[in-house]
Amino acid sequence: MKLLHPCLFTLLVSIPIGSFAQPKNPKNFKADAVFSWNNPPQKWTLKDLPASLRHASFKSPSMGIKVGYYVYLPKEYDSPKSKNRKFPVVYHLHGGRPGLEKKSISLSAFVDQAMTGGQIQPTIYVFPNGGPMSWYNYPQKENGMGEDVFVKELIPHVDATYRTHGTRAKRGLQGFSQGGRGTTRIMFKYPGLFGSTAPGGSGYEPEEKIRDNAGQESKSVKFADGYDAWTLAQKYSKRKSAPPLKPMIWVGNKGFNYEYNLKFMKYLDKLGIPYEKLIVADAPHSAKIIYEKKGLELMQFHNRNFGR
Repeated sequence: MKLLHPCLFTLLVSIPIGSFAQPKNPKNFKADAVFSWNNPPQKWTLKDLPASLRHASFKSPSMGIKVGYYVYLPKEYDSPKSKNRKFPVVYHLHGGRPGLEKKSISLSAFVDQAMTGGQIQPTIYVFPNGGPMSWYNYPQKENGMGEDVFVKELIPHVDATYRTHGTRAKRGLQGFSQGGRGTTRIMFKYPGLFGSTAPGGSGYEPEEKIRDNAGQESKSVKFADGYDAWTLAQKYSKRKSAPPLKPMIWVGNKGFNYEYNLKFMKYLDKLGIPYEKLIVADAPHSAKIIYEKKGLELMQFHNRNFGR
C-alpha cells in the first residue's frame, strides 16, 4: 500500500506528551495543552482516505457541547440492497494526550482495502475523541470525563444513529499506545460491552506506576487510586460469572514499551486471563507500521469474533 499523506503519518507515529511514559523533564509536560472535543476536518484531513470516511458529532448530554468522531462506513452500507442490513462495529481509541479524533483515521485505508478484497466482512469503524486525558475520567479538568463520554454517550449515540447490531457479540474495541491503555482499562471495567478486544502498544509501565503510587502517574498527573490496567485486570479475574474476554495484545518488538507488554502478558497468565498475542517483528511504536505489516491479522481477529 502506498504511504498516506505525510501529515497523517506524522500525527500517527509521533509520540506526544501523553505517550505514556513519564517525561524525562516533568516541567516540559504540558498538562494544559489546547484541547477541543470537536475537531472538524481541514482541507487535507481526508485526502487519500476512503470516500466513506466522514466526520460527525453529537451533543454530549453531560457536557452540553459537541463531541466529534470519525466513522468509516463500508461500501455496502449505503447500497439499496443493504437498507435493512446491520453491521458489526469496531471502536479504535487513538493515542496521545490530549484527545483528537483525527489522530488515527489513516488506519481506515487498511480497513477499506481489507473489506474491498473480501478479507473481512463489512464492518463500521469508529475513531472517537478521547477527551483531555484520553480515555481517562479526569474530573480535575473541565469536561474531563473521557471514559464516561465514550462508554455512556458515544456508544449509545452510534447504536442509535447507524445500523449496528447494538450487541456485545458484534461490538469490538481496540486502541494503540494511550488508546491501548484505555482499551485495557475499559474492557476489564465493562466486559459486558465488547465481544472482541485488542489493546495495542499499551503503556503498561505508567499504568503500573499509577497502581503503585495511589493513582499518581507523575508530579502533575494523578488519577483515582486503583484506576489502572493492572488493578482492573485483577478485579476482573476475581469476578464470578464475568463475561469472558480473550483479547489480542498487539505490539511491535522495536517499540519502546515492548518489554512492558510482555510483562503484562505474564501478569495475565498469573491471573488466569486468556489472551492472544500479535508481536510484529521490526515494528516500532507505530500503529501505521504495524498495520502495514500485520494489520490484516488484527482485523481478521475481530472478524472471527463477530462471526457471520
